[in-house]
Amino acid sequence: MAAVDLLVNKFVELWRISFLRQKLPWIFMSISVIGSILKELELVPETYFSSTKNVLNVYFVKVSWGWTVVLLTPFLLLSNSVNRSVTFVCRRLLALFVATVIWYVCTETFFYIEDVTGSCFESASMDAMNGTFSSKVSCRHAGLHWHGFDISGHSFILAYSALVIVEEIAPMAYLMTAASTGTILNLLYLFLNAIVIMWLWMFACTSVYFHDVSHKLLGTLCGISGWYVTYRVWYSSPLSPGLPPQLQEKEHKQRA
Repeated sequence: MAAVDLLVNKFVELWRISFLRQKLPWIFMSISVIGSILKELELVPETYFSSTKNVLNVYFVKVSWGWTVVLLTPFLLLSNSVNRSVTFVCRRLLALFVATVIWYVCTETFFYIEDVTGSCFESASMDAMNGTFSSKVSCRHAGLHWHGFDISGHSFILAYSALVIVEEIAPMAYLMTAASTGTILNLLYLFLNAIVIMWLWMFACTSVYFHDVSHKLLGTLCGISGWYVTYRVWYSSPLSPGLPPQLQEKEHKQRA
């Protein structure tokens, strides 16, 4: 498993670059802005990823939060159980639960906004409105076209999931130093990094191929805001799930 250990070390070194971690939210916002401009100017040619039926979109992005929970849950259990109390492990799992609540509330709000601001049309050209259907679901089931203010769920979830993952995999740097990792933990760490890379790529594809500018920017802002309110504001307080080990120690040193 020397190749696995080598890759783990490479990613640990990558995320030790404070500039990269600190600027990751701005990287997402920059991609969204630049990608939206390229889309409006029609400068990016059609590719395999301009279709919503591409493999990464169908099997990963469409169920992106599922992948996040499935991979992050065992990683949190294994990585935080080394020299940590059961209470601490439960707090990390609580942080993932909070993130799941934020994901659910935001996505359901996006669906609601699209419903209340939209109308059903006979065709994609929106020439003739059909007043029979008052919701996106019923309109689509009838084979018609719904048009409303569609905040980009892809922009939201890809940015939010990546930011949460990067925060929670931080303990790996400490574990590598303490030689407390195993094969399963190393593989989970690599899979999570692969997911972050995939999310960045699909976020860029969303920016250059889909949605209106305002829909993408608002979705991205919601993702960044969800991360910022928790990991940069709430989790620094005593009445919270708290920060991951590496960040927690850094905060403690700064206060001292």
